[in-house]
Amino acid sequence: MAKEEGHVAGMGEAMKQAAAGMALFKNEEEVRTDKAGAEKFKAEVETQIATLEAEVASLTGKDNKKERSAKSKQVSDLKTTPQYIDACKVMKGLEPKNGFFTIASGRPAEEAPKEEVKVEQPAETKKSEKKESKKKESAGISQAERDELERLKNDIIARKTELKAGGMSGGQQNKDPQVVEWVSRMNELKEKADPGSTAKDNKKDDKKKEQGTSQRRGAKGGRLAYWRDRDLQAQIEDRIRVF
Repeated sequence: MAKEEGHVAGMGEAMKQAAAGMALFKNEEEVRTDKAGAEKFKAEVETQIATLEAEVASLTGKDNKKERSAKSKQVSDLKTTPQYIDACKVMKGLEPKNGFFTIASGRPAEEAPKEEVKVEQPAETKKSEKKESKKKESAGISQAERDELERLKNDIIARKTELKAGGMSGGQQNKDPQVVEWVSRMNELKEKADPGSTAKDNKKDDKKKEQGTSQRRGAKGGRLAYWRDRDLQAQIEDRIRVF
């Protein structure tokens, strides 16, 4: 009798262990990853990253340093969002540490927690983009004309580079018939887009010319003063010799 009771007790313990194992297995089955959702989200974020990186590459020179840094920071922020990190882990077959892209048993994939990717832009960048957008909206030229304006700028740069390689000076390049024609058309479009803009450019050129003229006059005046002093010194020396 005691032997039978011991056998029953042993069976009961084995059944408890089996039940615990089944429960553990059930819990593992209840949490699955939403690989399709992770793949879609990862692709969307990486498209944003690629666009920003292309913009960074186009912003060359010291004048664009601040905007270039701002966009580089946006790229960094996108890469470190918890949801993007989880999406990368799920695509590698790893467990999402932040709880994104997990599907509990009986719940559809749409109910997986989602985080809106929102990168805060610096106030100065927002202001600059808003001003640029407003300027484009109010501009009196069509999209085709804007495209033509950009194309003309690139053509002028390319043509001047070619002429410079041929040994022409800056002044000679500016007198090239093709350059003159393109610059005329470019100024026409710029004036149409932003009335008065070409007048501002002309004022800047006039100011530079005035500064150059003043400098030349100053140098010439200095030379005249030098020779006048030489003549006066010679006269004084002649008088000293007479006495």
